[in-house]
Amino acid sequence: MPFKPTCLAAALMSPLALMSTAQAASNEAVTLTAVSVSGILPDDLEAVPGSFAVVDERTLRERQPFSVKEALHAVPGLHIVDEDSFGLGLNIGVRGLDPRRTSRTLLMEDGMPLFLAPYGDPSAHYSTPLDRVRRIEVVKGSGQVLYGPQTIGGMINFVTRPVPTDGVAGSVTATVGNNAFNSLHANIGVGGERGGIMLDALQKQGDGVRDNHDFKIQEYTLKGQLNVAEGHTLVGKVGYYREDSNISETGLGAVEWQEDKFQAPTGKNDEFRHERTSLQLQHIFDIKEGVRLSTQLYHAHAERASFRQINEPGEAGGRSRLERCPGGVDNTNLANADLCGGRWRPREYSYWGIEPRLDLNHRLFGIDNVAVFGLRHHEEDITRKQFRGNTPEFQSLGYAKSAVLPREHIEIDVEARSYYAQNTFYLGDWSLTPGLRLEEVRIRTDVRRADGESHSNPEAKLNNRFTKLLPGIGLAWNGLANTTVFAGVHKGFAPPRPDRDIDADGPDSAVVSKTRPEESTNWELGVRSSYFRGVTTEATLFDTRFDEIVIGGATPGTFVNGGKSRQAGLELAGRVDFGKIFGTAHNVYLTAAYTNLFTAEFRKDDAAQGIRSGNRLPYAPKHLASVSAGYQHPSGIDARLGVDHVSRQYSDGANTRQEDLSGMEGTIPAYTLLNASVSYTPPGRGYTVFLSGQNLANREYLVSRVDGKVAGRERQIFGGVRYSF
Repeated sequence: MPFKPTCLAAALMSPLALMSTAQAASNEAVTLTAVSVSGILPDDLEAVPGSFAVVDERTLRERQPFSVKEALHAVPGLHIVDEDSFGLGLNIGVRGLDPRRTSRTLLMEDGMPLFLAPYGDPSAHYSTPLDRVRRIEVVKGSGQVLYGPQTIGGMINFVTRPVPTDGVAGSVTATVGNNAFNSLHANIGVGGERGGIMLDALQKQGDGVRDNHDFKIQEYTLKGQLNVAEGHTLVGKVGYYREDSNISETGLGAVEWQEDKFQAPTGKNDEFRHERTSLQLQHIFDIKEGVRLSTQLYHAHAERASFRQINEPGEAGGRSRLERCPGGVDNTNLANADLCGGRWRPREYSYWGIEPRLDLNHRLFGIDNVAVFGLRHHEEDITRKQFRGNTPEFQSLGYAKSAVLPREHIEIDVEARSYYAQNTFYLGDWSLTPGLRLEEVRIRTDVRRADGESHSNPEAKLNNRFTKLLPGIGLAWNGLANTTVFAGVHKGFAPPRPDRDIDADGPDSAVVSKTRPEESTNWELGVRSSYFRGVTTEATLFDTRFDEIVIGGATPGTFVNGGKSRQAGLELAGRVDFGKIFGTAHNVYLTAAYTNLFTAEFRKDDAAQGIRSGNRLPYAPKHLASVSAGYQHPSGIDARLGVDHVSRQYSDGANTRQEDLSGMEGTIPAYTLLNASVSYTPPGRGYTVFLSGQNLANREYLVSRVDGKVAGRERQIFGGVRYSF
């Protein structure tokens, strides 16, 4: 959608009313808590009225993770499914939610949404590469009313490196590993009192998890900061990302899995292409002490196209078969893949938004308060097409577009306005934080072609409008030193998912189904403490109750409301640094994160989906654990050994136990993986040498049955050198 002047003017003018409120604030207001340009957590973490986790630079150095997924294993409550190649996409489920494409968890980079389309298609086919990340913020508590649209499964914000402020600074990292993996990342910037500029470049490639899953990515980011005048700062960032891979979205049938778990029979022809450009601009206006107005403008455009030659796995007695071949070609012989066609699915996404936000301190009722007011206008354009052909020429997207009309053509556009307000009351050792968010959303779906036919009937178009008020409140107590007891409740929300694949019976017969937004009530009670020197602990009880959970419909690519469900459990996390306890530079440390999801069940029968009340939610393991032990030497050596455990899961809402020939039904057995890392950073030398390994025991394990059986990554060892200046 183009920028609309009326919307832009409204967004820019609306803060004036908030500013008048700010000017009326008492001159005795306390100093405003620092507002990070890129973070979503405040500096005063003890007052945060909910559960959160920060994966900081220290943790990243210790774990030497291969990708964002390994970096997040140490966060309780997160289930990460390793079905893609080398961290190119994320599948994260929070507290029992379906991890598929991380669709129920808000992903952000420096506060900007990252999905293909945050409202219309919240799929994480892109996430910030770990190479650019300075820290990762994970928020699961009641503070979610400040962000959206997804407020059910929490938020993950990737905070990137800031622009240098004192001369020239940068780094160069070279990494190599097995599976033909290699990566080169360079970062250089210069800055001073008036601001600075920084360039980041990344190239990464390898063979992937399965055979014929080669991939290559490139990313370039330019970031700048300009201190325009006293109290005025401009921050800008532009980015370009490209992925070219042979990743197939189709898994294996049961017989294929027994023959070779890592095969991808049509991988050499299957393709996935993704190109993304992004823009983020921020203006920070420190109006006076304790009053700050920040305005963010963002835009992202993505084009992704996938090609595959197998629709359903295991159709030929547990083996897959080719779907589109010319007459006379045996489509049960996958060796004939070069002679056959396939299915292209090109899609285009564009979204933009503007968000002014006012942070101020005030003395309402004679007590210290910190308030946040803001609004956001957001628009999206989505174009989904599909081309199919039965000859080898259709392996070219350009040929497919020129040879036939789209088999499917769906246009989706979104217009959303969000308004939010939150206030923290400080009452001695107590802080009370009520908040409110209002979402006004219109999603328009227009099915122009489906099953190869054109459609202009009224049922092929749908305007889905809704308004949702989302309250939340949190309470924190800091009566003990370095200890916070917190409790909170908030209304969770996720926009309805538009149908992506439409069945039709002839022209003018397509029907778009209407789903209601997902709504939940999220409770939690917990404590986090670093009361004892060298020891940090956290424990959180949570209970999430859905009024309307959305599940996949009987037809793939459609969505229906599945009624009530409930997830409840306990999260534990801790760290012990014996070096701090005994006052020595030699530090032995232990870290642990554990989740017991003792309840994750449907509360309503659904005969069409084979679901009964009491069935466990799919991809919701009861136990998740990550434990590490390490040693840090004063010379700069850091060595760590760890294990990650995931217990058994169901792959569907019917809780099917018996595996079928397609491999799409059945349980997913438990697995435990061994990992280790070692690094050497001599003091004052500016370089680090590192070596890290994942799945060191080379265990073969199953991670997904969504499109057939998919194996987790085999043993991956990588090492490299990083030089910072």
